[in-house]
Amino acid sequence: MKTVTVFRGDGIGPEICDAVLEILKSAKAKVTFECFEVGAMEYERNGKLIPDEAYASFERNKVLLKAPITTPIGKGFRSLNVTLRNKYDLYANIRPAKSNPAIVTPFPNVDLVTFRENTEDLYVGVEKVIDEDTVHATKIITRKASERIIRDAFAYALSNHRHKVTCVHKANILKQSDGMFLAIFYDIAKEYPSIMADDKIVDNVCMQLVMHPQAFDVLVMPNLYGDIVSDLTSGLIGGLGLLPSCNIGKTYAMFEAVHGSAPDIVGKHIANPTALLLSACMMLDYLKEEETASRIRTAVDEVLKEAVSLTPDLHGTATTQQYCDAIIEHLL
Repeated sequence: MKTVTVFRGDGIGPEICDAVLEILKSAKAKVTFECFEVGAMEYERNGKLIPDEAYASFERNKVLLKAPITTPIGKGFRSLNVTLRNKYDLYANIRPAKSNPAIVTPFPNVDLVTFRENTEDLYVGVEKVIDEDTVHATKIITRKASERIIRDAFAYALSNHRHKVTCVHKANILKQSDGMFLAIFYDIAKEYPSIMADDKIVDNVCMQLVMHPQAFDVLVMPNLYGDIVSDLTSGLIGGLGLLPSCNIGKTYAMFEAVHGSAPDIVGKHIANPTALLLSACMMLDYLKEEETASRIRTAVDEVLKEAVSLTPDLHGTATTQQYCDAIIEHLL
């Protein structure tokens, strides 16, 4: 039995987290959980966004399942996601976006994976006020960080029978920083002759993704572009409520839903736990419990296909618990 640390989050986080844990237990996943309250409510109660014992649990267990945590916009504390990624060097953010036939969108047959560098770029948060009308933000790109995310993208493509890796950049304008990322990409591509390698400017990628998303396979890019493009890919498959995500480092791994904490529906018991559940399936794959992960994914597919017990964001009327119960029924 592997012990996993769980951050229940805030907003709808605790609601969807409890549903996911119930499903994992019903699937008889060989994991136990150490659960902690984190986020704004925990800060109000105890003066810390993440309790010391929660950090200690993650450092002990090395695997974290994290529900959404509210981040203030334009003020207040820094994103806890960014904090965790930097503190534990979770340098690879991997977000697979795959169409589900039961979810009708204008974009059928999407099957692509975004590799986002997770520790630098503008997300280092280095800003300097020059005067009352001017602020400078520092973009940082390093060879070390670029090499490891690009190498991981090619290794993933090779081991998962993918045929192409696309580098997303803005090297036409940022000739030194993105130019170095692009040059490193083509150097590493030579080590993977069986994988097609190409590159596209980020604005062109955004256009092409909503015209010909089937033309993409694996995409790799610096942090900011990865944040934007991976959210765009979620829109191709039905939204962030359906997109799983993981953050992987050499020692630690964090699995999370990347949508927000949805304070407008807290307590209404209508939140959709699918993204966190599919992220938990990625966690099970990481823990070599692929069979259990596969059974859960199949159960989700069946519930979506039946279209009887769907939450309002999926155009249904079911509660979170009713959706959860339907998935469990297909597991039994």
